[in-house]
Amino acid sequence: MNAWHSLVAPRARAVRVKRAVSLVQRLSWLVVAAVAGAPMLAGAGTWQTLANPPPLPDIVDPNGVFQYSGGAGFPLLLTDGGVMVQNIGDGRIFKLTPDLNGSYVNGTWSELASMPFVSYAAAQAVLADGRVIYEGGEYSDFDFKFLLTNKGAIYDPVANKWTMVSPPSFFVDLYPPRAVFAPHPIGDSQSVVLADGTFMLADKMSRQAALLDLKTLTWTETGTSTKTDLNDEEGWTLLPNGKVLTVDCYTDAFFHLIPSYPTDPTNSEIYDPQTGQWSSAGSTINTLTDPATAEMGPGVLRPNGTVFAVGSPGNTSIYHVSSGSWSVGPRLPISPQGYQYTAQDAPGVLLPNGNVLFGVSGGAEPPGGGYSGPPLAFFEFDGHTLIPEPTIPNGPFETSSAVNLLPLPTGQILAADGSTDIEIYTPEGLNDDDHEHEHEWAPVILSGPRTVHPGKSYELRGIRFNGMSQASMYGDEGQSATNYPLVRITNLATKHVFYSRTHDHSSMAVASDDVVSTHFDVPANQESGLSNLEVVANGIASEPLIVRVTNR
Repeated sequence: MNAWHSLVAPRARAVRVKRAVSLVQRLSWLVVAAVAGAPMLAGAGTWQTLANPPPLPDIVDPNGVFQYSGGAGFPLLLTDGGVMVQNIGDGRIFKLTPDLNGSYVNGTWSELASMPFVSYAAAQAVLADGRVIYEGGEYSDFDFKFLLTNKGAIYDPVANKWTMVSPPSFFVDLYPPRAVFAPHPIGDSQSVVLADGTFMLADKMSRQAALLDLKTLTWTETGTSTKTDLNDEEGWTLLPNGKVLTVDCYTDAFFHLIPSYPTDPTNSEIYDPQTGQWSSAGSTINTLTDPATAEMGPGVLRPNGTVFAVGSPGNTSIYHVSSGSWSVGPRLPISPQGYQYTAQDAPGVLLPNGNVLFGVSGGAEPPGGGYSGPPLAFFEFDGHTLIPEPTIPNGPFETSSAVNLLPLPTGQILAADGSTDIEIYTPEGLNDDDHEHEHEWAPVILSGPRTVHPGKSYELRGIRFNGMSQASMYGDEGQSATNYPLVRITNLATKHVFYSRTHDHSSMAVASDDVVSTHFDVPANQESGLSNLEVVANGIASEPLIVRVTNR
């Protein structure tokens, strides 16, 4: 997301004060949406508003100039089944916990320790040890002056404590003393947790990337000499072979660091962790990046070994991992407003049925090109066609960049758009019995305890504990991958649902049949009695292991 992403910022992301639209303009968008009509809703998925909205405080500018309502953004799925969100603008962190019936719609909120710094659109991830990392972002310390920050921190959910992480010292300093760059800036960069659990971070405005040693919190440079273009605006998709796929996005429209776009507008690249080098992944055939904004949408790995990549010019392409080649995907349609649907920063998630749900913008671009305006629309890609799905309540007056999507262990999808209106999407047929294909993708428990005690820790071994994909993608920043196991224990008598905190996963590889392990901590309030223990990855549960929960 670029600093000049303006005029399309929705009400929901009021944090972008410099980009915020007026009430009059928002109302005009609503009128346009009403006149033009909503997209044809061919799909049968449904959205439901949380029964309990997050108790987010108002945001007050330190200079006393601005004040506006808080809003939840950039959700992450913690390994105890809770959902962690930021109050956009002040660094306060809140957690949604499902109720005793396992419902997120009826879940409750609690506040966690606040971040030690404030930023927007950071690189973020849940790590293999169960901790959470935030690196970089925009609007450091939120003084309402744009800045590509270099700050980062790791959150320990057990201690409820943050630890600052120094930036990679080799990340380049750009244009000093320009105010928009901190020393060794990270900015709103992409990141990925590699198959071996290593956290990999991009330097937004260079070809550099860094690997973090989680024990020493030190960085090692990787891939710089072989990267074709700058990292800016690219997304990183983890593949079943452990490599990382990206589509080159960079344009020099804002920073003039390399020759003019397009140098190679369909180039894609592969990072190999074994060699630490990038190489060409071939032509995407379709152009997926927008020359005016350098943006594109998500690239989501599907269980059949293909990556569905959504482009900002309305194109899509499909990468075939087995052959290392690309094919043309379906073109996005024209919106009811008469404009091309685009994905200039956009969320996409893998559904339990193997389809991809993603968001796009369907409004006008400013003269000369730029970010498309509202409304926000959703489509589901089934491997062949694009199926229109309902939009969220704020959809008529916000864009795809406003929304983050997060797969839940129930198979549902959580949508957070920077407002207090958090929505839960239930895919069509989620609770049907005819899900044979999902058994091929489900985690399998090979060994585990038959008796567990509240407050104690245990090990599980099995296959496909991380699911078939990272499952949740978004352009570049604000990642929310869920390729790690959750443990759900359901009491057979009361039907009450509890999640154990998982940690120290032996692998973060996707779509792997290798035997892996994880540890889980049974919560202190776990009910006694016979129970079903399931491993859940990306909303798909294993066959249950019957366990006895006892305090004796």
